[in-house]
Amino acid sequence: MVKLPKKIRDRLEAVSAKRPRTVIQHILKHGSISTQELLEVYGYEHPLRAIRDVRELGIPIVTTKAKDKTGKSIAKYRFGDLTKWDGIPGKASGRTALAKALKKALIEKFGTRCFIYLETMDAASLQVDHRVPYEIGGETSTENVENFMLLCPSANRAKSWTCEHCANWIRKDPSFCIRCFWAHPEDYDHVAGKSQKVVTVVFTGDEIEDYKRLISISGETGAQATIKRILHEKFNDITIQREHKKEYRQ
Repeated sequence: MVKLPKKIRDRLEAVSAKRPRTVIQHILKHGSISTQELLEVYGYEHPLRAIRDVRELGIPIVTTKAKDKTGKSIAKYRFGDLTKWDGIPGKASGRTALAKALKKALIEKFGTRCFIYLETMDAASLQVDHRVPYEIGGETSTENVENFMLLCPSANRAKSWTCEHCANWIRKDPSFCIRCFWAHPEDYDHVAGKSQKVVTVVFTGDEIEDYKRLISISGETGAQATIKRILHEKFNDITIQREHKKEYRQ
């Protein structure tokens, strides 16, 4: 059991929201909690979301590396310096709760569309997120909506996982994040430090039949490779046709 001053322990015990409380109680009892334990013991398929819930209360959490039973590297989490926590349960002291007015302003400017998947959806399904993670860039003024983005839940989880596994999570260089796909998908130089470009394809309506045909050809895991191959072949055909037209004109 983690030894803490009674005042701090009482503050931690006062956290009532289920997910952060689960993490807090486990760390209090065992000293740390791993992504594997969050998944296997508590059934959290997105363990980083649970850790983020704790951090959003302003509670300092330190990430370390460990090995599971098979020798695979996993993340473990423990408390940081708890003297920095103001101890107000339910208040995101480290990250100001994003107001409804901010979400409304984002929707008015950009519409009800996920910035990452470019999919239009019901406004209630969208979540407001800092473009540059709070843990790296700190609190950002809500007066400039350009500092924030609208994400569907799956995109938000994907961004959280990618950011926490990026080398910049330790370096904490905001300028690095600003040029990343996960912060500015409309204008970026890299994807979590990798020289990559991303095109999100969403199939709707009658297009779903095309999606089914794609999967029948490629299988669930081969769709990306199949799309790249089709594009490559199509671009080669276009190039050949242009060359033929050029020769004909000459």
